[in-house]
Amino acid sequence: MKEDFLLAQLAARKEQHALRQLRLPAPGMVDFCSNDYLGLAKSMAMQEAVHNLLAARPFAHGSTGSRLLAGNYAWVEETESMLAAFHQSTAGLIYNSGYDANLGLFSAVPQKGDTIIYDALIHASIRDGIRLSKAQAFSFLHNDIMDLEKKLHNATGNIFVAVESVYSMDGDFAPLSAIASVCDRAGAHLIVDEAHATGVVGAKGEGLVQHLGLQTRCFARVHTFGKAVGCHGAVVLGSTHLRDYLINFSRSFIYTTALPPTAMAAIMASYDLFPYMQEARAHLAALIARFRKGVAALDTLPGETPIQVVLTPGNTATRELAVRLQEAGLDIRAILHPTVPKGKERLRIVLHSFNTEEEVDRCIAVLTKG
Repeated sequence: MKEDFLLAQLAARKEQHALRQLRLPAPGMVDFCSNDYLGLAKSMAMQEAVHNLLAARPFAHGSTGSRLLAGNYAWVEETESMLAAFHQSTAGLIYNSGYDANLGLFSAVPQKGDTIIYDALIHASIRDGIRLSKAQAFSFLHNDIMDLEKKLHNATGNIFVAVESVYSMDGDFAPLSAIASVCDRAGAHLIVDEAHATGVVGAKGEGLVQHLGLQTRCFARVHTFGKAVGCHGAVVLGSTHLRDYLINFSRSFIYTTALPPTAMAAIMASYDLFPYMQEARAHLAALIARFRKGVAALDTLPGETPIQVVLTPGNTATRELAVRLQEAGLDIRAILHPTVPKGKERLRIVLHSFNTEEEVDRCIAVLTKG
């Protein structure tokens, strides 16, 4: 079998020092890399809660089919009701992942003649959903309200504005209150991806939308469970009409095997735990402040979230600094072009509630060594 066309593309990536490879975490490394912000993915309390939930009712290891065929069951609908209640929404629909949720939402809802306006730094899953949509789409400059308003002037049909509450590669907040006001004036439907805010933003980790009291001004919200929630899956929150529509038209929901009951147990267990982890969130906030003070002289992006960014332009320079950090026992990965624009290569340093002050200080020392 001839695969020269594959080898040529891989060779080009190697020449750009941008070849992606899978790697296993080295034992004993300090986690400054994962999205497990509250440590729930490996938490013994989480494991015990999941075990207790599974022991309390009979369950299967598989769901045996899609939700529209054999894969629907009482527990998944109970979980959807719980999620809608916690996030102060009318209804919710669970997807197998955040990628599936965004792909299914954006590919199904906007129609030909409609307009999607999205932040320039929006996640790849939303971009892919937009590509599958028949609507026209425009990006606006990152977090730029004036540019959003400008792009709205060219919008036709039903208008959808897509943003993240916390941006995964920059770690900054969206100006959601201002964006909601712009959408209200334009009659646009606001869609917010809360992936990196769930669990860590708000008094109970409810996310930025609820923290700001904007839940009734959103057409849809996407909360994913693979970050601070410590498990797997996602939910699209909105009206009962939106839920019914997605069940009928969202291909990434219709044509996939449903998550099994073990996944529902993990979601429910986490939602029983993280709303009451105020001490963990307070410790995390203190570590963020400590880190920002320690790297104040470096070229960093502004942000008060667990995602902290040190800009290190150039793939080679970024890789070399990442290696030095890893040699110091710190699991920090280089984020390279083409994942981020050329010249914006960076170290994405993720802080967690289980990190210690000593670990943060060690990280600062390597970064500022010069």
